[in-house]
Amino acid sequence: MEIIAHIHNDFPTKFGLPRQSALAPSLRSRITFEPAYRNKDAVRGLEGFSHIWLIWEFSESMRPAGAWSPTVRPPRLGGNTRLGVFATRSPFRPNPIGLSCVELEAIDLTASDAPALIVTGADLMDGTPIYDIKPYLPGTESHPEARDGFVGAAPWRPLQVEIPGEIRADLEQKLDKNQLQTLIEILEQDPRPAYQDAPERVYGISYAGLDIHFRVEGFNLKLC
Repeated sequence: MEIIAHIHNDFPTKFGLPRQSALAPSLRSRITFEPAYRNKDAVRGLEGFSHIWLIWEFSESMRPAGAWSPTVRPPRLGGNTRLGVFATRSPFRPNPIGLSCVELEAIDLTASDAPALIVTGADLMDGTPIYDIKPYLPGTESHPEARDGFVGAAPWRPLQVEIPGEIRADLEQKLDKNQLQTLIEILEQDPRPAYQDAPERVYGISYAGLDIHFRVEGFNLKLC
């Protein structure tokens, strides 16, 4: 398969990314096409859809050919329970292919790299290669009655994010309102590895060119 595009956003590394699309709805990304596919005719009619599917590559989770495990440890279950790889969305798969539904905010037809797609809610890190883009069809692809397996059996509670005054003032100078809101949404999801729960430990993520440090105790996350 040929890479047709790459996505660009404020997350240069995997750590801190939302674990699923739409968990950080304010996270804005820009999709730019490779020169061979940079044709405005290729997106004609896409403006009529509110959401799109991205088919992409887990480019940072590559394994040697044939090296795969039939079971993985989903973070939602604390990282201690093994389930079949095909019952999860783990990046460690026989083929490192990801599938994400994102909101199409705009199509840029005027920039030098046009056409470019502006999307929100993506769970892809900066530079992730994309293999295909398809419109999302709510009439056939939305199933409110669907069962959600172990995900529904493991209820999730967002963290309460505390940003001390001096740190907030500094962030407000370096980030725009959308970036700051995105950061809060990301931290609410608890970006720590599922198996780590040490209140004295300082964790860090790279975001929008900044190093963000925090501690977590119980359901409270505090920037430091």
